Amino acid sequence: MVEKRIFVFGLAVVLALGTLGFNWVESILPTADAHGVQAQLQSRFIRIEDETFNRQSLQTGETLTLQGTLVSLVERDLRGWLSIFSESTNAGNRWEMLARDPPGNVFDIPGNAIVDYSLSAKALEAGVYHVHTQLNVAKVGPGLGPGQTVVVEGEPIIKPIPYTNIAYQSIIIGVGYVITFATRPWQVI
Repeated sequence: MVEKRIFVFGLAVVLALGTLGFNWVESILPTADAHGVQAQLQSRFIRIEDETFNRQSLQTGETLTLQGTLVSLVERDLRGWLSIFSESTNAGNRWEMLARDPPGNVFDIPGNAIVDYSLSAKALEAGVYHVHTQLNVAKVGPGLGPGQTVVVEGEPIIKPIPYTNIAYQSIIIGVGYVITFATRPWQVI
């Protein structure tokens, strides 16, 4: 009988904590936010330096270009890919990549080398964005440049949905399922 009461009490405590969550922790412990603090990728593997932006404000449809240098801090060659990371107070974050230099999605970063980069993207939705260069290094992870606030104004640009691509990918996925289930030995459970 005592075991049941302990069990019910424990279950009630777990239910109460799950309902309340840990929001009370934020009121007790102070939070710290910092801008420009780099992820460990920046200091240990590759550093993003001299990040510059061609504009601080633009209209939808206009191009934003980020440029800078990637400084490898290790002796071995790494593979990486560049993109734009943006945070916004609205639900936007819509950019269309136009050009990357070094070209291609994935490129090699030689050990102890300095690689200049350039990214160009078209703004598709109005908002106040904080934009960073994002470098993703294979088997290491992402890192962000210092970033800058960019204001985009204008009407949103709606891009058409490529339904033919969706249909093509659905067919390929369907064929993959058929092959998987056709070649799989049936198991009796």
